Amino acid sequence: MATISCATPSSIASNLRSARPQTPLLAPSSVRLPSYPPLRRFSIAARLHSSKAFSGPNGSLEDHSSSSGEEEELYHALPPPQSSGKAAPVFVTLPIDAVTLTGQMTRRKTMRASLIALANAGVEGVTVELWWGIVERDGPWLYDWSAYMDLITLAESRNLKVRAIMAFHQFGTGPSDPCWIPLPQWVLEEMDKEPDLAYSDKYGRRNKEYISLGCDLLPVLRGRTPIQVYSDFMRSFRDTFRDFLGVIITEIQVGMGPAGELRYPSCLTDKLIRPSKEPELGEFQCYDKHMQASLNACARKLGVQEWGHGGPLGSSDVMQNPEHTSFFKSDGSWNSAYGRFFLEWYSGMLLLHGERLCLATNAIFWGTGVKVSAKVAAVHWHYGTSSHPSELTAGYYNTLTKDGYLPIAQLFSKYRMALCCTCFDLRDAEIQTKSKSSPEGFLRQLVHAARMYNLPLSGENSVTRLDDESLKQVIKSSRLYSNGSNKSSLSFNYVRMNRDLFDPYNWNRFTRFVGQMSDARTFQATAMQGLAYRPNGRYLSSPAADEVGRVFACL
Repeated sequence: MATISCATPSSIASNLRSARPQTPLLAPSSVRLPSYPPLRRFSIAARLHSSKAFSGPNGSLEDHSSSSGEEEELYHALPPPQSSGKAAPVFVTLPIDAVTLTGQMTRRKTMRASLIALANAGVEGVTVELWWGIVERDGPWLYDWSAYMDLITLAESRNLKVRAIMAFHQFGTGPSDPCWIPLPQWVLEEMDKEPDLAYSDKYGRRNKEYISLGCDLLPVLRGRTPIQVYSDFMRSFRDTFRDFLGVIITEIQVGMGPAGELRYPSCLTDKLIRPSKEPELGEFQCYDKHMQASLNACARKLGVQEWGHGGPLGSSDVMQNPEHTSFFKSDGSWNSAYGRFFLEWYSGMLLLHGERLCLATNAIFWGTGVKVSAKVAAVHWHYGTSSHPSELTAGYYNTLTKDGYLPIAQLFSKYRMALCCTCFDLRDAEIQTKSKSSPEGFLRQLVHAARMYNLPLSGENSVTRLDDESLKQVIKSSRLYSNGSNKSSLSFNYVRMNRDLFDPYNWNRFTRFVGQMSDARTFQATAMQGLAYRPNGRYLSSPAADEVGRVFACL
């Protein structure tokens, strides 16, 4: 019978609550490994997360033992963070439909012209999402990397670096969405047979954006656990693109939840990206049977069995003012003994899921020369309240009295992961709601956690736009991290490339922005005053960008 993981306050959250820099993170007991020398430990970890024999390219078995019986020498994928010269290289995310659901690269001529223009603009590289639902669409272990090989080869021809995102989540709202990318069909079939593979709220509403972390270690995907399936996917990628790793492909970002972020689907991702005038509080996602079993087991272990039957009462309705709920109001039960127990367990389960993926990803890409990263969601609505309800339902135990991002930074630091976060472009003044949202306050707190643990940081914009104010805000936000004595690297990822980017006026703004972010001398000189736009509003023509515009016009 499979063992149910129990992320109790005593085993995880209490160790993380009082996080300090340089303090080792105690691994959850359910995934703690024996004490091996560092090099040997990760070799064993690679086998731990494999669903079959440790394999090399084309499925061949690799013998990692020397004639003396000792393991071959392995080198860590991440060297100590180096100073970036106080500048931030810029990457650009490729369009969602760069590869079709049937695994075909789209608009090759347009993509080629676009990459030429990006290279001429001084962009460091491109970000490519490798969708699980596309690559492994035909069945388990049947990986089709051909279209992504074409994309990465094309980027190489333009001397552009590549950030590869292991996208284990759904994109879009449904089949009618023009950019719909579901999980692999064979996975959805298993979810239809066993609905508890999906997250569920207290109303029984299922969310299929990402497999519930409650079954991370259960063989529910045709004999494999979700962690094994993710690991096999990444291992296949590593073996297929081995010659590009560390040279062209310089970073692997592992997806850890909906939208690729380490969080619960407390509300639909589409609503998080485009929140309404009154952003939702969100719903706790702990009602599938696997999450319920873990909660019940932890409550019994602590002798409070009555607390293990479900999530908090008085935490809805999702659009309600938090002060009108008994759980989230300023003096609500979120700060009671029960509230602390539940939130420690809920956030602890999310940290445990992140720990498993950090361990697996580092083991697989150990020695390849790539940087490994993961993404944290920018849940900034209701940030100005005492309980931070939207963050709590997303899995971040961040309140007026508790810093919920230091434990995440400590976890990433333990595995030498870089941290990615969005909302670098948002200002408090433009969030016209009554929800006490504060994207700037959230970002200051997250950047503080990253700096405390010396984590390399990658920023992103929340909205695809190129107006003056948003670009100025990106530079201002970047200075939060680059100022002072911090020596870790900073970069920025512009999300995402589309035809509007190559509009002559937008393109002129973008190229100036790239220059200021990428050049250490001008980045420091101009960051406080924003972008130096020409007063007459004229733009500089770019032959490469003009070519992209002509190609788009013919579509």
